[in-house]
Amino acid sequence: MSKGKTIVQSIQDKIIEKLQLLPEATLNQVLDYVESLAQRTTKEPVGVPGKQLLRFAGTIPSQELELMVQAIDADCGKVDIDEW
Repeated sequence: MSKGKTIVQSIQDKIIEKLQLLPEATLNQVLDYVESLAQRTTKEPVGVPGKQLLRFAGTIPSQELELMVQAIDADCGKVDIDEW
C-alpha cells in the first residue's frame, strides 16, 4: 500500500481492478449483491411497523393454522442428506 492511501481506498482499488475483468452478466450479479449489502447496513429498518400489521391478526382461520402447525411439526428439523 502506498503512503497516504487508507485501507479502505486500497480495498476499493482492488475491487475496481477485479470488476474491470468481469463480463457484463457477472457485473449485474455483483451490483445486485452490493445493493443487498448496502440495504442491510442502512440505519433505517426494512419492512413495515408492527402496528400496521395488527389489522391482519385473527384473519387466518384456526383450521388453517392447525394445518400449518402440523406441517411444521412434521417437516421442520428433518434433513434429507440426498437433497443437496
